[in-house]
Amino acid sequence: MTNTLTPPGVKEAARPPLRPGPVLLVLLSAMFFAQFDFFVVNVAAPSLEESINAGPAALELVVGGYAFAYAAGMITGGRLGDKYGYRRLFVIGTIAFAVTSLLCGIAVNPEQLIVARLAQGLAGAVMVPQVLAIVTADFPDDRKPWAMAWYGAAAGLGSIAGQVLGGGLIAADFAGLGWRTIFLINVPFCAVIAVAAMRVLPARTQRRKVGLDPIGALGVSVALALLLVPLTMGHTSHWPAWTWISMALAIPVALITLHWEKLLTRKGGSPVLVFPLFRSPSFRGGMIASTAFMLYFGSFMFTLTLLLQSGLGLGPLEAGLVFSPMGILFTATSMIGGRLTNRWGMGALVVSSLVTAAGLIALAARLFVSGADTGLPWIVVCLCLIGSGNGVVLPALFGAALMRVRPQDAGIASGILTTTQQFASAAGVAVIGAVFFAVAGTEPTSGSWATAMGWATGISVLMVFVVMWMTWTFRRFTGDGTDRNTVVQAPAHV
Repeated sequence: MTNTLTPPGVKEAARPPLRPGPVLLVLLSAMFFAQFDFFVVNVAAPSLEESINAGPAALELVVGGYAFAYAAGMITGGRLGDKYGYRRLFVIGTIAFAVTSLLCGIAVNPEQLIVARLAQGLAGAVMVPQVLAIVTADFPDDRKPWAMAWYGAAAGLGSIAGQVLGGGLIAADFAGLGWRTIFLINVPFCAVIAVAAMRVLPARTQRRKVGLDPIGALGVSVALALLLVPLTMGHTSHWPAWTWISMALAIPVALITLHWEKLLTRKGGSPVLVFPLFRSPSFRGGMIASTAFMLYFGSFMFTLTLLLQSGLGLGPLEAGLVFSPMGILFTATSMIGGRLTNRWGMGALVVSSLVTAAGLIALAARLFVSGADTGLPWIVVCLCLIGSGNGVVLPALFGAALMRVRPQDAGIASGILTTTQQFASAAGVAVIGAVFFAVAGTEPTSGSWATAMGWATGISVLMVFVVMWMTWTFRRFTGDGTDRNTVVQAPAHV
């Protein structure tokens, strides 16, 4: 294929062969740290309260600020990668993530930490979309399932490591730094990743000139802010009037933004929302299934942590270790998930979703029957089932959503997908978390914590059934989970 950006008469230089192993190692190392920092602050909350006098509202902003900036900047980060090159934006984002992590680690008051966390989220939003974009645009078709499997493993391991390693780092208290080590550890690793990225990542991945859409980007960010901020802070502030007003205002802002995006599309511009993507059954179905999955997964991790620490009296490190078998099995099944889906198609996802649902149902039933007497061995066994199913499902959902995306739209598609997932995770924590706290009561006991977890887990089962239904519908496209007649075509390779 001829590069349309090469001037006439100038011979295009041969591109060096892609080395999938080193490329993926670099990409997923950065992805790991972005996920790690999303979850690690949960276990640091007591230390932050004691060290820098961070109150409940400040803690909400430290956790939610990263999530909001990460989600709000993801689409623009993907579009910038399409325009300026994925490697360039990945390196910039990785360096920015190191700098902002350093600022988080040296913060001396809640205000400084909140601002640094917002900046860290934006840095992650520049860095992370390039990961899936490079896989989508540059990896050979036969290597994409393998890459997606490792992507899912890195995302899962980062989430679990935030609970386990975060608690361990705080407990170790290296050089008396306490909670600061959970941020400072990013700095040297991100520096190494940035240097390695310059050496191994493909230097040129865009296929055409791409414009920017600052109005659309602002509209998407404002609409997300109007939803995410009240969802994040609503519970602790007892849902005052401003939270409902904010969420109501998100609807007209979103409609105005969609109108602008359609107008820009008709004018031949480059909107941040590429509507042809949503005409693809695979992308649309993958988005819906991923949303349902993250609604369940984000809230499940949050509520189970509360049960283990507040209900069963475990410390942060002990609670984190309970998640370890789940993380190990998640990783193991991620590695074989690609072979399972290649052999049995989307039927493998349906079966894996059933395994996840079985673990959730067994946990909910035991919590309702035994309450606070539910033993840790039972919880760990249920988590093993959940992790085993998730490891097959999550990477396959990424692959299903992006299988028909053109290389020049890889960045924006990855940004839209990851933005939707982050928003779904935050919404799951807020909505299912609200049910959890309502059942637990104002003065919760061990028994009420267990009952609340049972109800939250029951809602998670419903979300997993939605994932099962959507993955089953993928089979209708051709019988093997792919849609042949879509607007967004399969990636072409140079």
